[in-house]
Amino acid sequence: MKGQAYIVGAYEHPSRDAADKTLAQLHIESALGALADAGLSLQDVDGYFCAGDVPGWESPGSGPMSVVEYLGLNLRHLDTTETWGSAYINHVAHAVQAIAAGKCRVALITQGGRPRAEKLPPEAAMRLQPQHAPEAQFELPYGAVVTNVYGMCAARHMHEHGTTAEQLAWIKVAASHHASHNPHAMRQEIVTVQDVLDSPVIATPLHRLDCCIISDGGGALVLAHPDIARSLKRPLVTPTGAGFNVRHLNGGYFDILASGGVRSGAEAFAQAGVRPADIQYASLYDSFTITVLIQLENLGFCAPGTGGRFVADGGLISGTGRLAVNTDGGGLCNNHPGNRGGMTRLLEAVRQLRGEAHPAVQVPDCRLALAHGTGGQLGGRHGSATMILERED
Repeated sequence: MKGQAYIVGAYEHPSRDAADKTLAQLHIESALGALADAGLSLQDVDGYFCAGDVPGWESPGSGPMSVVEYLGLNLRHLDTTETWGSAYINHVAHAVQAIAAGKCRVALITQGGRPRAEKLPPEAAMRLQPQHAPEAQFELPYGAVVTNVYGMCAARHMHEHGTTAEQLAWIKVAASHHASHNPHAMRQEIVTVQDVLDSPVIATPLHRLDCCIISDGGGALVLAHPDIARSLKRPLVTPTGAGFNVRHLNGGYFDILASGGVRSGAEAFAQAGVRPADIQYASLYDSFTITVLIQLENLGFCAPGTGGRFVADGGLISGTGRLAVNTDGGGLCNNHPGNRGGMTRLLEAVRQLRGEAHPAVQVPDCRLALAHGTGGQLGGRHGSATMILERED
């Protein structure tokens, strides 16, 4: 995978409350921003990758084509893989494959969402599945929403390993320290462990500050063939390893603390030929504090059951902790556009590798980073995608 394609453009939409913009505008403005960052134009794009957040997706088959027409793209390749929050990490892997196979030379990936502007109530954003899903008749009557499923994961981790609410709170504290340096972050105030514990309980044992924010926004990435990438005089960031796994309930025979990241991470590390100890920066999906803790264990950054000790006392704060994680503030403090965090995890990883993160959180000479996304929810059915990125000189 290494050197077969390069990420040459990256853009994060600055909006967190897009009441003045349509969903199409968020996608289009993000696309134009990423192309400008790369020094390319819409005319250069011959591959487009998107998920179910594109406008018009509810009309089967029309959404992606509508965006292609809106942008005026002349495509040779289209990929509409949908795995929710992990989709965009999948898209990067698929774009590398498409470029290597000669199906396109410049690939554009976009994301956008505006649940805040649409004033969607939290329960609308957190329902596990639509009424027509095959499992709906067995699960919806019991009121399952994302918060209480993640609450079960946290409760189980505490029961099995003695993890404490204070340890989980340190994940939010680290995110807030990082967000305080991000002028676009939705929540820039630094919080303490006690602040987290004093916030209302949402789903035992998770407090309000253990939960991610709901925001509008979006982002885009541009990948290019090596010949094009080297002509642009941009930092060379190449994917070197990727993995994906669908994890489901298996009729009740499953470990609630073992996510698809166990397998997707192992695949990504094997393909890249590196180990967790080699990673200098990690972008981890953080829908809740427990999400980060479980992913740290599942991806091999610490042993199962030791995540609480790994994150405590500032363990994830850049410059002082064991591993810099989510240095933009992540979904806990920065943004979580459309309730899909995979794109922003990639964007901050690219910034770190380029040396473009805020100086207060920049990892010195960052050359190897990991981005991981979860689409769906831990403790239930979900898709996990892991991507390892490297900076080349």
